[in-house]
Amino acid sequence: MTAIVGLVESDSVYIGGDSAGVSGMSLTVRADAKVFRKKRYLFGFTTSFRMGQLIRYSLTLPKPTGDLDAFMSTTFIDALRDCLKTGGWAAKENEREEGGTFLVAVRGSLFAIHDDYQVAKAADGFAAVGSGEQIALGALYATADAGLSPRRRVMSALAAAERYSAGVRGPFICLKSR
Repeated sequence: MTAIVGLVESDSVYIGGDSAGVSGMSLTVRADAKVFRKKRYLFGFTTSFRMGQLIRYSLTLPKPTGDLDAFMSTTFIDALRDCLKTGGWAAKENEREEGGTFLVAVRGSLFAIHDDYQVAKAADGFAAVGSGEQIALGALYATADAGLSPRRRVMSALAAAERYSAGVRGPFICLKSR
């Protein structure tokens, strides 16, 4: 349960997220952010705070080289899989590994990484993950021609997700890629 929102504007990427920690019917507003910078990357995660902690503190990030889509689908995912396995987070069933879901920005591009390790790049220039995903995507679409700043669009999408999803809570954080 959460809402993580990403938006590409020119050569920058904005990623925003909420602060909800949800377990069943219980919700805790967490102080540890779901959105963070690490080296040349910007991350926003859902699925599990443990997964986010492993990405933030244990993942050895490879330097992006060559074709970025190919790099993310191979070199980056290989490093992520190793990190999650070592940290005890990755699951394996019927010889198929699963991780978690998050957004990642690097070199001005936004990617969604899904639990089956697929790498998705939205044609619309924005993406969202978590329980507030569809609400946030609708808000991003609806504000495309509203003349709002990218940060304001991200924050509006998060506010819409909070209003209409029980698993999303502020405060919100929005970071811009460097």
